[in-house]
Amino acid sequence: MAEDLSSVYQVRGRVKWFDPSKGYGFVVSDAGGTDILLHVNVLRNFGQSSVADGALIEISTHRTERGVQAVEVISIVPPERSENAVLSDFAELDQDAIRLAPMEPARVKWFDKGKGFGFANVFGRSEDVFLHIEVLRQSGLSDLQPGEALAMRVIDGKRGRMAAEVLAWEAAIKD
Repeated sequence: MAEDLSSVYQVRGRVKWFDPSKGYGFVVSDAGGTDILLHVNVLRNFGQSSVADGALIEISTHRTERGVQAVEVISIVPPERSENAVLSDFAELDQDAIRLAPMEPARVKWFDKGKGFGFANVFGRSEDVFLHIEVLRQSGLSDLQPGEALAMRVIDGKRGRMAAEVLAWEAAIKD
């Protein structure tokens, strides 16, 4: 009897790794089993171009002759961080004031994952907003592409305007 390759299963797990430049990564199911391929197009359908390693993810999958693949992302929860894991730029700032800052629509100007930072512009404003890779990771992202739409919580930091939280645009408009 042939195995049914058309069935779709919902899976919860963690992102093992994801490389936006390669266009794919893998998810490890909470239930165990083989790694699940996560292609960038499936992630883009969810509204993101990257996802942080260790993020909790809920996906729909199906088995192919080449293995198990994600066909839809249902939800992503950023990796857990300890409350002590605050960037030095935010350490002296009122954490409640940061959380209350409004989410603002923005576009990525450029981002260099190797350098660990980049810049974006809030719609209607010309000044650059600094994006730190750790802020991305805490927001469940691992990389950004030029022109990518975001929602950012922007604060005045020691070194100027900077993002304290970043969401993919599609995730922000769902909330």
